Amino acid sequence: MVTDKTVPEKSPSDESLMLEVQSGSRAAFEELFVRYRRPLFGFFRRRLQRAADTRAEDLTQETFLAVLRATERYEPRAPVRTYLYGIAFNLIAAERRRQVRDQPSASPAPEPGTSSDTTDVLWIRQALAKLELSEREILMLREYEQLSYAEIAELLELPINTVRSRLFRARMALKDLLEAKTNLTGFGSASVQPIGLETSVTPSRLSKSDPIPELRPAEDEGLR
Repeated sequence: MVTDKTVPEKSPSDESLMLEVQSGSRAAFEELFVRYRRPLFGFFRRRLQRAADTRAEDLTQETFLAVLRATERYEPRAPVRTYLYGIAFNLIAAERRRQVRDQPSASPAPEPGTSSDTTDVLWIRQALAKLELSEREILMLREYEQLSYAEIAELLELPINTVRSRLFRARMALKDLLEAKTNLTGFGSASVQPIGLETSVTPSRLSKSDPIPELRPAEDEGLR
């Protein structure tokens, strides 16, 4: 039987790679690193209070080190990306506690930004910072990390209906904040061209089911 060599081989799943890592495969670990380095860097970069690409990179490395240390204890009960974000979530929580301990009297630092950020992007950053932490986290996990409702529920140990209701409230609150900013400044076209999306999203169009406009891809910074 002649094999058609023109058909590309199917990439192994994250779960099969993780099982190979468990068996000692360095190549499988490197493949997981390639797949998740940028997403994890973006996860940390968006949540750090200060514009610290170096610290985001450090925490990304710590995530993968934690994977290596816990390889023998890994059980394929959940998607690998949920497992990775679970580690990352614990690391960012510890980082926030450290920041509060080191600077207890300091006022919260502004969200990361650069001189090239557009006014629209800065508005979204400021609006996100005003949301309740629990709702903001669910919104970011859904929109930026692209986790499913079930994955978010497992990661945060919440009922899936709670995830849905908090996500709804977060989207509506963000929409109201953006519309209020638009009305206050009189700048009527606060549209943002989302990265990776085909259409722009304006505050007036942001509904409970719409994706929020993607911010400037900060995860690409520091990885070049």
